[in-house]
Amino acid sequence: MKRQVSVTIFGASGYTGAGLYSLCLRHPGVHIAALSADRHAGERLSAVFPRMAGLTDRVMVSVEEAVEQATEVAFLCLPHEAAMAVVPRLLDKGCRVFDLSADFRMDTPDSYAAWYKVQHTAPELLAAKVYGLPEFHRERIREARLVAVPGCYPTSVQIGLAPLLKHRLIDPRTIIVDAKSGVSGAGRKLSQRTHYVETNENIAPYNVGRSHRHVGEIEQELSKFAGEAVRVVFSPHLTPMNQGILSTMYVDLTQPLGTSELLDLFRSEYAGERFVRVLPHLPETAFVQNTNYADVSVHVVPDTGRAIILCAIDNLVKGAYGQALQCMNIACGFDEGCGLPV
Repeated sequence: MKRQVSVTIFGASGYTGAGLYSLCLRHPGVHIAALSADRHAGERLSAVFPRMAGLTDRVMVSVEEAVEQATEVAFLCLPHEAAMAVVPRLLDKGCRVFDLSADFRMDTPDSYAAWYKVQHTAPELLAAKVYGLPEFHRERIREARLVAVPGCYPTSVQIGLAPLLKHRLIDPRTIIVDAKSGVSGAGRKLSQRTHYVETNENIAPYNVGRSHRHVGEIEQELSKFAGEAVRVVFSPHLTPMNQGILSTMYVDLTQPLGTSELLDLFRSEYAGERFVRVLPHLPETAFVQNTNYADVSVHVVPDTGRAIILCAIDNLVKGAYGQALQCMNIACGFDEGCGLPV
C-alpha cells in the first residue's frame, strides 16, 4: 500500500481519540500529522496515557493550531457543541471530516435543538453530511466530505432492527429497547455517576423512556428504513464494565414467522458484511470487546407474536473510533478492514 493520507485527530486525550490514534499507528495508509487536546496542549500523549509509553512521543497541540495545519483527513473526537464550531473551517480548507460527536447526526437544526438543547451554528451542513453507518450508507460515504459517525447505542439498535423494518415485519410504533453500556460510554471526564464506588456492583438505569438524546437519532434513522415514523421506548443502563453495549429489542411481529426464518433473513441482509456476525446463539459483550464486530441474533417467543433481537458491540470501537476508521477506509479507497481490530 503506497498511498498515504495525512490525518489530524482532534480530542486525542479522550478514550475515542486515543483509541483512534492506536488504530492509525497500525494503518499502513495513514500518516498522523497532528493531535489536538486543548486541556493537554503541550503535553505528550504518552503522559496522558502511560500505556503508550514507548509507542509515541507525540506532543498534542491546541485545537486552533490543529485547524491551521489542515490535513487531508480530520477526525473530530470533540464534545458535542465543540465540533460544529470547527467543522466548517476544516471543510473550507479542503479536509475530509469524520465527526464522532453528535453535532451533525441529526437531519435538521430543529431536531438537533430539540434533543441537544442548543442551537446549531452550522445548520447548512446538516443536509450535506452523510450518516456514517457503512452497512447501509457505504456508497454515499465514498463521496462524502463530511461524515457524521453514528452514536454507539444507535449503531447497535439499527443493526438489530433495520432488516425487520425494511421488510415491514414489525410494528414500528411498539418497539422497546433495553440497552446496557460500559462506563467508558460516559467519556473520560469524571462525574459522580462514574466514580468506582458508584458503578461497582451496580446496574443503574438512566434517562429512561424517551429522555435520552440518542432517541432522536435512533428514531430518525429507523424511520428511513420503515418508510414511516418509528417510535421507541428506550431504557439505557450503566453497567460495571469498561466497555461494551448489549441492546435487547422487543418487537411485535406483523407476520407469523419463526426464529429460523428471521435468522435466515438477517443472514441474507448482512451477507458480505465482514463486521456483522449473525449468530445462532445469544450475543455477549465479551465476544466483541476490542473488536469492530457487531454480533446480532434473534429469538421468536412462541405463541406471543413477539420477537427479541439482541445486538452486542464494543461502544468504543464499532460504536465510535472503529466505525470512524471504517468510514475513512471506504472514503479514501483503502480496504474496508484495514487497521481495524478483529
